[in-house]
Amino acid sequence: MNSADFIQLEDRYGAHNYHPIDVVIDRGKGVWVWDVEGKKYMDFLSAYSAVNQGHCHPKIIQALTEQAQKLTLTSRAFYNSVLGVYEKYITEYFGYDKVLPMNTGVEGGETAVKLARKWAYTVKGIPDNQAKIIFAEGNFWGRTLAAISSSTDPECKEGFGPYMPGYILIPYNDIQALDKALEDPHVAAFMVEPIQGEAGVVVPDKGYLKKAYDLCRSKNVLLICDEVQTGLGRTGKMLASEHEGVKPDILILGKALSGGVIPISAVLARDEIMLTIKPGQHGSTFGGNPLAGKVAMAALEILKKEDLAANAEKLGNYFRAEMQSIANRNKIVSTVRGMGLLNAIVINPTQSGKTAWDFCVELKNNGLLAKPTHEHIIRFAPPLVITKEEIQWALKKIELVLKTFN
Repeated sequence: MNSADFIQLEDRYGAHNYHPIDVVIDRGKGVWVWDVEGKKYMDFLSAYSAVNQGHCHPKIIQALTEQAQKLTLTSRAFYNSVLGVYEKYITEYFGYDKVLPMNTGVEGGETAVKLARKWAYTVKGIPDNQAKIIFAEGNFWGRTLAAISSSTDPECKEGFGPYMPGYILIPYNDIQALDKALEDPHVAAFMVEPIQGEAGVVVPDKGYLKKAYDLCRSKNVLLICDEVQTGLGRTGKMLASEHEGVKPDILILGKALSGGVIPISAVLARDEIMLTIKPGQHGSTFGGNPLAGKVAMAALEILKKEDLAANAEKLGNYFRAEMQSIANRNKIVSTVRGMGLLNAIVINPTQSGKTAWDFCVELKNNGLLAKPTHEHIIRFAPPLVITKEEIQWALKKIELVLKTFN
């Protein structure tokens, strides 16, 4: 079978809820992937930052295969010999009292919202069914009904109502708006991405997160940081919130927590918050399975041992500087922004009407895989194991394609 055959199969038998670039990836190693015809590409998306450690990192695959041959799933009806070890490892790793393991990033978000509401009623004393959660416009944490209820993107929201009550939306990067919203005594939490990824790698003003944290503390409101995409070394520190010395009350992790091997997410909090949920009030058949625990510990160990956050910081600075030089020579790029190896460029509309999608198709034809996020924004997020030489290779491809669009 060739690429066209595989694409036709998905189109015929799969739901049409995605619009992929026309490349059929068959295998991967490090920052590189190969299609079914054997053509080699550099992955500059990392499965939306799930593959920070690179494709098929041997230590993660070893942890996966060794545990898979021994025990994969018990459900939480019973104890298993991995979960407690993993819970101790990840809570000490990030400095929290407790972890609630789940599978996907959106489940992490749902868990955080439930925790905040339960804490609001049992600790803060908000009247039953009156708790409110503040979200920033432009947020993205998934496409469940709870997640889209906080969305301002009509594409993922329209046609799926009615929506979840108890949400307050304010502009992102607007401390005054947050201060105003916090005047409501029924606010339980503010859930925010330190950098908005899906919105186009929107980096807030320096000090925004710290000011938000201080405001929340002054009102006895929880700060929830959605670090599913920005965490685990991506922005040049283990967590993006560390850039401002902020430790959120509730931390959500996912994606690269498994190095892209299996779905793993985690919600971390102190005892006062986590222990408000009792047996039977939240759970997951696969959450906390022994296979996930072993994989997550291997993935986290690699981040530290290989110092991938430092690599993201150094090469991210280099990439943006070089990308800005390219942009100065090619006026089609209006903006270069990002932090660490989470970056984006904004493409000016062309006279021919070509968009970021067309740009990414041409990048693919030149061996570089990226994906637009909105009509004129392209996100660049390679695996954190990338080298300077590989970054230079990618920059040459980007400039080559830019010249064809001038």
